[in-house]
Amino acid sequence: MTIRLAGAPISWGVCEVEGWGHQLGPGRVLTEMRDAGLAATELGPDGFLPSDPRELADTLARYDLTAVGGFVPVLLHDPDHDAVVAVGGAIESLVASGSEVMVLAAVTGAVGYDSRPELDDSGWKTLLRNLDRLSSAAADRGLRAVIHPHVGTMIENRAEVDRILDGSSIPLCLDTGHLLIGGTDPLDLVATAPERIAHAHLKDVDAALLAGVRVGELTYTEAVAQGMYTPLGTGDVDIAGVVERLQNQGYDGWYVLEQDTILASEPEDEGPVRDVVRSVEYLRSITR
Repeated sequence: MTIRLAGAPISWGVCEVEGWGHQLGPGRVLTEMRDAGLAATELGPDGFLPSDPRELADTLARYDLTAVGGFVPVLLHDPDHDAVVAVGGAIESLVASGSEVMVLAAVTGAVGYDSRPELDDSGWKTLLRNLDRLSSAAADRGLRAVIHPHVGTMIENRAEVDRILDGSSIPLCLDTGHLLIGGTDPLDLVATAPERIAHAHLKDVDAALLAGVRVGELTYTEAVAQGMYTPLGTGDVDIAGVVERLQNQGYDGWYVLEQDTILASEPEDEGPVRDVVRSVEYLRSITR
């Protein structure tokens, strides 16, 4: 199997959430990304990479990387909030970088991913309408919008994923970790809705820490800080099965290695790249 493999700054602890943890500089992250054998990157949070198109292109070229897309948190369920206007800047940055994908997350409006409200039917109607609007706005600029089921957002559990599949035409970002935490078997989702999967985030998960999140003993953030996301092939997600089934279904999108981590300080040893390298080696071993 030949796959397109990219990285994401969150694997190095670089995150849009205020107070997430120590933020590494782009020089270290991009160097380690390239040296780990990744061909492309998602852009990371605002301010991590240059916003000027030429400067951004030069930066990526300096590290022999291209841009695949970016994670865009957006409020979708508030009728007084224009989601298309809100992502206008992100669309411009993605187009300027040569990206293919805009990865949307239906945020709650609060900081972080440790709690969320329940949507009523009116909120769902607004959310679904906005997803189709955003999909059209992205397509007008040559981008593909995908929706990312994500812990602590308005689309987390299987019922909510199914509501997206039934009520909107937008493709999915298959995030193996967030889906599992939310109660969706990613392997089953590939089997039941392969035509809706246009982007993939690969995570492996420690089931013991996941259990702590599900019963409320740990917040999502606490579990990430304790190492809930493990190198691919070492946790409790059937990564090999997911990749094999996607490939057999004709998937030709990117696989983004995205293992959220939280750093307390600048690493004195190898740091996060150690797990990234292990994950790359595992993916190569199952796709030879």
